[in-house]
Amino acid sequence: MTLPFSSVRDLLRYAVSRFSEAKLSFGHGSANAYDEAAYLILHTLHLPLDLLEPFLDARLTTAEIEAVLKVIERRAADRVPAAYITQEAWMHGYRFHVDERVIVPRSFIGELLQDGLQPYVEDPEQVSAVLELCTGSGCLAILAAHAFQNADVDAVDLSAPALEVATRNVMDYHLDDRIALFEGDLYAPLAERRYDVVISNPPYVNAASMQELPAEYKHEPEMALAGGMDGMDIVRRIIADARNWLTEDGVLVIEIGNEREHVEAAFGGLDLVWLSTSAGDDNVFLIQASDLPV
Repeated sequence: MTLPFSSVRDLLRYAVSRFSEAKLSFGHGSANAYDEAAYLILHTLHLPLDLLEPFLDARLTTAEIEAVLKVIERRAADRVPAAYITQEAWMHGYRFHVDERVIVPRSFIGELLQDGLQPYVEDPEQVSAVLELCTGSGCLAILAAHAFQNADVDAVDLSAPALEVATRNVMDYHLDDRIALFEGDLYAPLAERRYDVVISNPPYVNAASMQELPAEYKHEPEMALAGGMDGMDIVRRIIADARNWLTEDGVLVIEIGNEREHVEAAFGGLDLVWLSTSAGDDNVFLIQASDLPV
């Protein structure tokens, strides 16, 4: 049989058409059909992910073409997020292993960590203890360890399978001497101590939105997404006890996606600072320890 494809360019064109026809949803690393197609093709062919142009007209073997077509069809027909197909996700130049045990890393807290949460953290080098709640793949704990070079990082998750993924990522970055992983319900598994920074990208999707999630998101663990009727079930519990775990000048940073309206309804009496990210000013908020309920 003669395949109707011979080059990367042929497969790229086909993949974009197939993804558009299937009306896929993006947001797990790529923003559109073209970027997703390029990423999946380059990854499948073991080519550099940032060098598409030199390979566009490279002639492929039959085996290579068949491998790429299989990946394209899995993405289009089964609506599997690309990160689960490649078993990797990228955040700010860092690569993380991911699979169906964790949600695909995409937190805006990651970009805020690039400058050490300044100016809300006066001197990142003086931060000695960081806590991440609902760590999942461990990606934010790892980014925090790089942002706060002198800090020990504790990271907690209720899911033992998720912590298996986090352990792998922590080991990949040789940070097992600085990042401690705990299985349990929020603060419960931790020894009594105080943290300079507490961060969390918790389950926050409200019940109505959970019912309307695109098929791609339904491949992810529901417990990592669902936040109760108004999305604030876990957020309420994090805020209620945070004062007991923060230093006097510590900060709590929580990501809440598209739930700002529900956040302000639930915590309107608190002094919330909404942080600017690439997605706008409605996705992440910060509370100073002194403004938290006792």
